[in-house]
Amino acid sequence: MNKENKKVEKKELSRILIANRGEIALRAIQTIQEMGKESIAIYSIADKDAHYLNTANAKVCIGGAKSSESYLNIPAIISAAELFEADAIFPGYGFLSENQNFVEICSHHSLEFIGPSAKVMALMSDKAKAKIVMKEAGMPVIEGSDGLLKSYQEAEEIADKIGYPVIIKAAAGGGGRGMRVVGDKSKLKNLYLAAETEALSAFGDGSVYLEKFINKPKHIEV
Repeated sequence: MNKENKKVEKKELSRILIANRGEIALRAIQTIQEMGKESIAIYSIADKDAHYLNTANAKVCIGGAKSSESYLNIPAIISAAELFEADAIFPGYGFLSENQNFVEICSHHSLEFIGPSAKVMALMSDKAKAKIVMKEAGMPVIEGSDGLLKSYQEAEEIADKIGYPVIIKAAAGGGGRGMRVVGDKSKLKNLYLAAETEALSAFGDGSVYLEKFINKPKHIEV
């Protein structure tokens, strides 16, 4: 067979664990079942009474109310997937959806990660690094920090240079978490610290960067 025409064999997926919560998990459950597959829902103690859990084929509690104890708890999620003999993990968005380490761990445990490869994620999951890659490729980018911010003082210097309003964004962010719009200098320190704290809680990574804020932009996925 011609090497170029050789097809890569992929295993048939029959049971998928959803590593997310709420509306994201509900829609994933519905789609998985429409495809004739089985769905496994995970949940934290705080979500134990969530209605969507009863729509899944199986459900399992993986930890405490804090995201770090549950939806960001990689060992617990992998254990749940193996316990219920899942073939794959669907991350939705936010939480571990852009975590390269999680993708690699899934592969190590013979679990298919439904999403980008670890290689692509290494380039694009950290939004500050992704911006540098885009800039090097000749694509126009919004002015702001070159990479991650080291302190709110650095954020102030950049904001003074490019002008307000600015937006502080989580490098590992997704789903609108870890973002704060800063209208003037007097609010920057508190909003910078708030963005860091939320990013650490939601994604396990408190790294942030800064950009000029554009009011009512058109959002295009690339």
